[in-house]
Amino acid sequence: MNPFLRKLALRANLDDGDVAALEAATGDVAQVEAGRDLVSEGVRPDAAYVILDGFACRYKLVPDGGRSILAYLVPGDGCDLHASLLNRAIHSVATLTPCAVASVPYRTIKELAALRPNIYRALWWSVLVDEAVLQEWLVGVGRRSADKQVAHIICELFARLNAVGLGLEPDYRLPLAQSELADTAGLSNVHLSRVLSDLRRAGLIESGRKSVRVPNLGRLQEFADFTPEYLLLPGPNPATEALGALPQMTGQVRAASGS
Repeated sequence: MNPFLRKLALRANLDDGDVAALEAATGDVAQVEAGRDLVSEGVRPDAAYVILDGFACRYKLVPDGGRSILAYLVPGDGCDLHASLLNRAIHSVATLTPCAVASVPYRTIKELAALRPNIYRALWWSVLVDEAVLQEWLVGVGRRSADKQVAHIICELFARLNAVGLGLEPDYRLPLAQSELADTAGLSNVHLSRVLSDLRRAGLIESGRKSVRVPNLGRLQEFADFTPEYLLLPGPNPATEALGALPQMTGQVRAASGS
């Protein structure tokens, strides 16, 4: 089961037909080198992309040329699977490392959602997680100290990777450059460098120019006051109960898709 199917299976009971349909939908895979745009702001794509291997990000450019990273996309994540209703992309998506990327036409996504309630429920869950992550990042920018904000983002990435069976090796390193973390946290490169230096001195991380390793994830989570509930991972969580009603809406999706 590829990471995308593993992710969707976390909160939906996918049957054999669902799995087969998703495997077929994500069968068109391309290898994309680092630093390439998959989606450019202002363009209306006819397909969504699913990251099967590697790291990517959503980002926006500001008038002075600066970049703000809005989200990280790790293996199993879809790039704006719900965006077919928009007239144009409202942000760009770029690879940060070499990636294996599946292209899924929006018409296929609509058909899957209309005909397979389990997939529809899982896709909506994915959208809610994306929004929850964005809210948590906004809290970080507004209320956390810079060192705790960066530590929280690192903890989140490990939690998301672990959920699809990745990043579990003791020597695993997040393939993130300091400039990328700076663009995520809204810090200057100089300020971010000081933050990473402080975290290294505290023994909470080990970092190089393009990688971050966490020797003791529990210690880093404690420092960052990180709890993963907002990621809606497996386990009792009242926030996921509202998703139970979503399959009842499939008729609306079917009408929208014209099927």
